[in-house]
Amino acid sequence: MKLHLTLAAGLAICLAAGGYELYRALGGNTLSWAYVFEWPLFGAFGIYLWWRLLHEDADRAKAPKKAATPMTPEETEKLAAWNAYLAELHAGEEEAPR
Repeated sequence: MKLHLTLAAGLAICLAAGGYELYRALGGNTLSWAYVFEWPLFGAFGIYLWWRLLHEDADRAKAPKKAATPMTPEETEKLAAWNAYLAELHAGEEEAPR
């Protein structure tokens, strides 16, 4: 329900701002013409996000599950070297005065 109310409030703001900028553009403010087209795009983007959030769980359920691939011996060695390097850096931080 919160998602729907947020969308409704956002669309109301976009419509009001777009209408206000149209009024200003017709009154002679040429910069407002850019905003006349920008506010509806913001509203459309809000609708897109709302749609994606509503269908996020369904898309995740449909996605095929990937099996974890085992690391090669070379990757295991690189990971061990990286972890040793990080441990060495962390040990150096503890010894440094603050």
